[in-house]
Amino acid sequence: MLRVDGLHTFYGHIEALRGVDLTVEEGEIVTLIGANGAGKSTLLMTLCGSPRAARGTISFDGRDITAMPTHEIVRLGIAQAPEGRRIFPFMTVLENLQMGAITTDPRHFDTDLERVFELYPRLRERRHQTGGTLSGGEQQMLAIGRALMSRPRLLLLDEPSLGLAPNLVKQIFTVVREINEGQGVTVFLVEQNAYHALRLAHRGYVMANGRIILSGTGQELLANPEIRAAYLEGGH
Repeated sequence: MLRVDGLHTFYGHIEALRGVDLTVEEGEIVTLIGANGAGKSTLLMTLCGSPRAARGTISFDGRDITAMPTHEIVRLGIAQAPEGRRIFPFMTVLENLQMGAITTDPRHFDTDLERVFELYPRLRERRHQTGGTLSGGEQQMLAIGRALMSRPRLLLLDEPSLGLAPNLVKQIFTVVREINEGQGVTVFLVEQNAYHALRLAHRGYVMANGRIILSGTGQELLANPEIRAAYLEGGH
């Protein structure tokens, strides 16, 4: 479904991605782990067209989307729940979800809204509350729900567990599995919580200094001594 070949991205003169290669097959959950500053979020943003790739190609369903405008990428079926949630704080929950549906057929809105409320009953309760007054966990639910309102085939999740209490982290990952298995949405997950991410994922990649340095199934990476030392036993 998604193929990245030789991707290079710059911020000014700083090279953030240095020849990234990876694939995400339809129906998978694929996770990308790595330390802060490794380039994980830059990769997701580059997939959505901001920043632009300097070199390399991004293909979705065999179509080159490397230079495609972001709104057209969304129309093809790619949506992102960004790091830090980035909801609209002065809009209500319902208005935030309406913004997520802006590229879709309005006839699907009620069905898609109900699907989000079934995943996150708390959002139904808070639908007339402004986004900025929600808790951190509720804001993360809203960010994911807003992305789902665009009816994506590929959902990009950037650090969904960041800053959340352990019980909410488990809830977030349970819903990610439901989105994948119950709704048939392919998921590419960037996450610092390596243990939960690799347990959830079919496959995973490890990034360091803008490069992919290791890949394998989720179970293979969980069992890898280097990964355990760096990410699962107090490492960074």
